[in-house]
Amino acid sequence: MKNNNQQEKMRISFDLDEVLFVSPKTHKIEKPPVFPFSAIYKERVRFGATELINKLQELGYEVWVYTSSYRTQSYIKKLFRLYHIRFDGIVNAQRHLAEVQRDNKTILPQKLPNRYRISLHIDDETIVCTLGQQYGYNTYQLNAQDDDWKEKIIERAAEIKKNLGI
Repeated sequence: MKNNNQQEKMRISFDLDEVLFVSPKTHKIEKPPVFPFSAIYKERVRFGATELINKLQELGYEVWVYTSSYRTQSYIKKLFRLYHIRFDGIVNAQRHLAEVQRDNKTILPQKLPNRYRISLHIDDETIVCTLGQQYGYNTYQLNAQDDDWKEKIIERAAEIKKNLGI
């Protein structure tokens, strides 16, 4: 429970594959970590991710990862620490299945950000973004190389925050 001096922070989540992790053949990337970390962590991070995530946190947002991959939370934390990124929360496939799908007979979507009070989810998959309307969560679809992606996400987050009155 928040006291009167603590304002609730809006949560934003990012998918990993094709959103934060991209191919250097199709996207600009952050400088890879030094050896041996570059050999341990093969994924390459989209250029501007460090700046964007840190900026969102400076602006008062909580920033999460919500992925359908089975990478462990520990692996994700350690990899992103190399880029000076610390997430406020991580939902991977194991956590989603345990906490969202559980023993529900109906197969639920692979991501339901609103179950974690996430107000904006950034993903590359059209189906995840389309299901947002049906299941009541906001999305921003990001897939192709876009030099203005950081500004667009900050703008979308501000719009949602204003609409929520946070």
